[in-house]
Amino acid sequence: MKRATGRGGNGGGPKGVAVPAAPAVSVRQLLHEAGSLLRLHLAAGRSGLDRQIQLSRVQRPGLALTGFTEYLRYGRVQIVGGSEVSYLAKLPAQRRRGILARLAKADITCFVVTKGLAVPPELQAAAEARGVPLLTSPLQSTEFIKQLSTYLDQRLAQRTLLHAVLLDVFGLGVLVVGESGIGKSECALELIDRGHRLVADDVVELMRTADALVGSSPDLTRNHMEIRGVGVLNIKDLYGVSSIGTPRRVELVVGLERWETGREYDRLGLRDEKFNLLGLEVPLIRMPVAPGRNIALLVEVAARNQLLKHRGYDAARRLAEQVDALIEESGGAPQAGRAAPRSGRRRA
Repeated sequence: MKRATGRGGNGGGPKGVAVPAAPAVSVRQLLHEAGSLLRLHLAAGRSGLDRQIQLSRVQRPGLALTGFTEYLRYGRVQIVGGSEVSYLAKLPAQRRRGILARLAKADITCFVVTKGLAVPPELQAAAEARGVPLLTSPLQSTEFIKQLSTYLDQRLAQRTLLHAVLLDVFGLGVLVVGESGIGKSECALELIDRGHRLVADDVVELMRTADALVGSSPDLTRNHMEIRGVGVLNIKDLYGVSSIGTPRRVELVVGLERWETGREYDRLGLRDEKFNLLGLEVPLIRMPVAPGRNIALLVEVAARNQLLKHRGYDAARRLAEQVDALIEESGGAPQAGRAAPRSGRRRA
């Protein structure tokens, strides 16, 4: 697992997190970690237990049992269920041996025979000869595939560590990023004092599941927060169990940046910036930090505004549309006494 800082690139703003190498799990690990849950037993191919499972989606050999093996893909578990066993039983013995020998020679990770069905002797012999793990399970195919996919989704999920703070604000997962010492933890502490929940401080473990990004706290630092000048705090002990949030989907990233004189900042919120995390784009708000600005309050308001956007209401775009309509009605110029919104950026 890799740790990323999330620090700024051009202009000091936050950057995305690179996608790490795709994870994999060996058949040996599958047996060790999920063997009891899936009720797996090894029937043949012990020498191939280090073959790698790289995809959570399983594959049924189906067409490959006719001899067409071109679309078999290494890294996927091959499920042999009732229909496959029934089809093989109807074939002449010689043809069955030939098909299964050819199948075992293909780039296969492993076979699993479900429903407690008897393993075709030809398949067992071919798997043993080629070193392809052959597993059995008494579970029905549908149930087995569901449980296996759930396990592999978690086990094969892309993960990374990010220097940030993750909070549950009004049920929205808000990831606060920024350079060290800019005030991420202090901002989070004030939000907790306002009744919101801490998920992780300092180090956030991010995991991609399908099209969602879920953040959680490493076991070692769970419930804890470090504040310069105060020390390490146990938030659960200070504020109660209700102050601690469970792993949360990241739906908004707030990038804290030091206020720079002369730099332009967004005034209207019409720009849709994104923060790339493990190949997924999450809405990004750049928040300049300066004396007199209540950052915790601004993050709270940003979360409320993001929730409204999820419901289809965007105040900035609604105002811009109204101004555009007024300009069109007045023949292309703002009406007297009505000023059009200024540019979405300003100079400090």
